[in-house]
Amino acid sequence: MRVGIPTEVKNSEFRVAATPAGVHELVSAGHQVRVQAGAGTESAFDDAAYAEAGGEVVGSADEVWPWAELVLKVKEPEQSEYHYLREDLVLLTYLHLAADAELTRALLDSGVTAIAYETVQLDSGALPLLAPMSEIAGRLAVQVGAYHLMRPHRGRGQLLGGVPGAPRGNVLVLGGGAAGEQAIRVAIGMQANVTVLDVSLPRLRVLDERFGNRLSTARSSPYVVAEQLREADLVIGAVLIPGAQAPRLVTEEMSATMRPGSVLVDIAIDQGGCFSASRPTTHDDPVFTVGQSLYYCVANMPGAVPVTATVALTNVTLPYALAVADAGWQQAVADDAALARGVNVTGGRLVNQAVADAHGMAAEEL
Repeated sequence: MRVGIPTEVKNSEFRVAATPAGVHELVSAGHQVRVQAGAGTESAFDDAAYAEAGGEVVGSADEVWPWAELVLKVKEPEQSEYHYLREDLVLLTYLHLAADAELTRALLDSGVTAIAYETVQLDSGALPLLAPMSEIAGRLAVQVGAYHLMRPHRGRGQLLGGVPGAPRGNVLVLGGGAAGEQAIRVAIGMQANVTVLDVSLPRLRVLDERFGNRLSTARSSPYVVAEQLREADLVIGAVLIPGAQAPRLVTEEMSATMRPGSVLVDIAIDQGGCFSASRPTTHDDPVFTVGQSLYYCVANMPGAVPVTATVALTNVTLPYALAVADAGWQQAVADDAALARGVNVTGGRLVNQAVADAHGMAAEEL
């Protein structure tokens, strides 16, 4: 199969869809791979490395998209890429369609088969292609939150770890999944006071056993969220419903009760955000003010650490890319129920129920 890897065009998206090692595996399996020149530069992989791995390095996206039968990407197509979409193309990437009606319509109109990394789901409920990026975003969330809490960056001026004789900062994590757990881990490492809220008591038990008395846990409800927000310096929104729009857990009325200069980091912004005032931002301009609080809502947080993120992404996506390239997407999804759940649109049909529900549309059978 002809596999294309274009350069990402989203603002400050420095990741690339495959490492040279990944390209080598595809080529070794008998596939042709074209890589757009410069696609891996920001992830510390130069064009020569891809050429040495067996890939063909070409100068422009126009030489990748029309040629390829399978396109591997990191982020969803931007408007400037919509014209490349076509019926005989398979696209494998993060899509987050529940928060993007325009892209959903563009994919449907083109007839492309689009498989979303974030909805590939095992029978256990695990999301193997989302997990490593969630882990990275969770760890980054506390770092960027601590940075913006500093007074020169318009924050409250609270050091999360405090010092002897001065109090530690309070970190509130909403959601105890993959992203939330990593945020907890980093916040505890920075010696903050950390509380996690989740609706799943079994999950809270796991976290309690894992972190012991370094972590406070509580079952999430609007009352408890509002109560905890009043004492929080940093709030990490890490709530996820696979494929669906994130629930809005923090209203503007709630955030208005927070301490001046507090920071809210919305990891769920790709899925619409879990704070009612959230709107997508970029690494170039990551924060905005709501009342007296700062909101950080960058929609591609792992793009800030592409050396780490590209390797982590390739580790989990390559087996699925190989399966599609080896057998074709129809046979691949017939052989793997997890991959079948990743198909969001095909041949002008919307086949993911959560995305359909988000846009008030009807989903069809795959």
